[in-house]
This record gives sequence, structure tokens and C-alpha cells, in this order.
Amino acid sequence: MLQAFTASLLLITISELGDKTFFIAVILSMRYNHRIVFSSVLAALAVMTVLSVLLGQAVSLLPKVYTHYGAIALFLIFGVKLIVDAVRMSPNSTEEVVKEAEETVAGQNPQTSIPVFGKILARYPQIGVWVQAFVMTFLAEWGDRTQISTIALAAANDPIFVTLGAILGHGICTVIAVIGGRLVAGRISERVITGIGGVLFLVFGVTAFFQA
Repeated sequence: MLQAFTASLLLITISELGDKTFFIAVILSMRYNHRIVFSSVLAALAVMTVLSVLLGQAVSLLPKVYTHYGAIALFLIFGVKLIVDAVRMSPNSTEEVVKEAEETVAGQNPQTSIPVFGKILARYPQIGVWVQAFVMTFLAEWGDRTQISTIALAAANDPIFVTLGAILGHGICTVIAVIGGRLVAGRISERVITGIGGVLFLVFGVTAFFQA
């Protein structure tokens, strides 16, 4: 149980730090109320975590040997891919992620993207900001490597502790983005973070293999 909690906490924290959703939170926190941005971003990530864990539990219905070695294979594949990506990344990779996040924020209008709530959002702009941050974060996180790793962890480990560790990891990254994002953003190297994440994936993959 402790291993499931630690693995999900470390993998999510390292993978999300400097990710697109991280910079979306940074940009929004510079424009809007910190509490609104924090609650909406964390809510979106928590919902995504719960959905990923449920998918992982569905996968766990398969024979245990398949889910166990499937999870190991995913960790090793992701680890190698992240290390290769880190080696190939340009020194300006962080700026590229920030630019992508800025384009996402600029292109998202809660009143036009969710017309049903248009009048409500126009009357209560804080709700509009909350919905905007939630939708952007949720869509940006869908299909991300952290979602796949959460599914893999939940398929082979205790789902409750995987959920707790993942949500805590998301919470840590969201706090950093919202409160200290302006100071931290310029010092984060996407290349270094990606490389560390790759090594971490490999470590957990190898550890899971020898604990079989």
C-alpha cells in the first residue's frame, strides 16, 4: 500500500511539474483569483485521477500476470521514451511548452465553448473562470502520460492509495504553479524534468519486475 502511494506520488509530481497543465495553471493564476484557479485545476486533475483509477480497476479484471507485466512494460517503455525525448529536446523546449499553454488559454472562451451556460457565465464571471480552468485542464490532461501511468498503477496496486498519492502529487504541482509559478516557471527545464521522469519510470518498472 505504501509502495502504491509513493509510486503514484513521485510519478505524478515529477511528470506534472513543467507540463502543459502546469503552465496553464501558471498563466491563469497571473490573471485571476488564485483560489478559483487552484480549486478548478485541482478538481479537474482529481476527476481525471478517479477516472484513470476506475479504468485501471477495469483492466485489473484481467489475469493478474497480464496486468502485472503489462504495467512493467508500460513503465519501461515510457521511461525509455522520456529519456530519448529529453536527449532530443532543444534548449528552448520549456518556452515551446509555455507557448502552447498560452495558445490554449487564449483560444478557450467559456461562454462560446459552453453556450448552455453562456448567460450564467456572463452574469457570474468567477464561475466562468472556474469552468474555463476546469475544462482546459481536463482536456489537456486527457491521454497524457500521467493518465496512462495512473491506469497502470491502479491495475497492479491498491486503487485507494494510488488515488491518494496521485491527487496529492497533483495538489503539490498545482500549489507550486498557482502560488510560485511566476518565479518557478522561468527556472524549470522541461528537458531535465523529462529526463528525471524517464529515470523514475525505469526505476519503478525494474522494481516491480524484481518484486514479482
